[in-house]
Amino acid sequence: MSTLKQLHVADTGLTEDTIAEYLQANPEFFERHSGLLNSLRLPHDAGGPSVSLVERQVLVLRQRNLKLERKLKDLLDVARSNDALATRIHALAMRILATPDHAGAVQVLEEQLRISFNADQSVLVVFEDPANGVPASRFLRVVGRDDPAVAPFRTFLQSNAPRCGQVRDAQRDYLFGAGNVEIGSVALVPLGDKSEVGFLAIGSRDSDHFHPGMSIDFLARLGELVSCALRARTTA
Repeated sequence: MSTLKQLHVADTGLTEDTIAEYLQANPEFFERHSGLLNSLRLPHDAGGPSVSLVERQVLVLRQRNLKLERKLKDLLDVARSNDALATRIHALAMRILATPDHAGAVQVLEEQLRISFNADQSVLVVFEDPANGVPASRFLRVVGRDDPAVAPFRTFLQSNAPRCGQVRDAQRDYLFGAGNVEIGSVALVPLGDKSEVGFLAIGSRDSDHFHPGMSIDFLARLGELVSCALRARTTA
């Protein structure tokens, strides 16, 4: 240790980079000088007493291990969440398949969004001529695609991907009622190519529940399921 401490750049011409390169190129150095591992003292990161090189290596390995454990836990949590979502979508599909008509499929969808997907409020907007006699409800809206009421959603309707986050006042008013401040975040799910069938809106009181950074895979699958179910059933 004293030999290394007494090295001076001015006297030897050595630099820290030179020493670092030498140690990297000669990993057996500390095998030949094993006593240095315990005698070298390094300042503690937290400002405490100095520690040996071996102790510092153990500390670094422990910190890396903790980071890996946290990453593994996060991955397991995501996997469990995805598995639970897949199970719920499968159950929804089975229930919808068991319904004989359009009205039954709509009823099952509304119930399962509320019960299994914890939707605080949800709205299914179907693009169809209201004159066809499809009964509307609080959950089901039947409108023409060119209806001025859906103009605030025009940009979304041209896309083919779900959107998550907060919505504009005009969008929230149309979906959940004028002046509704309970809904903090919304998932908008297109049904069909460029929402040709309509779209599904799922609202949550939690402003962070649906956010732009979240995965939208399960929402896209939900949209495919609902659009196929609605196409496959008569509206009579």
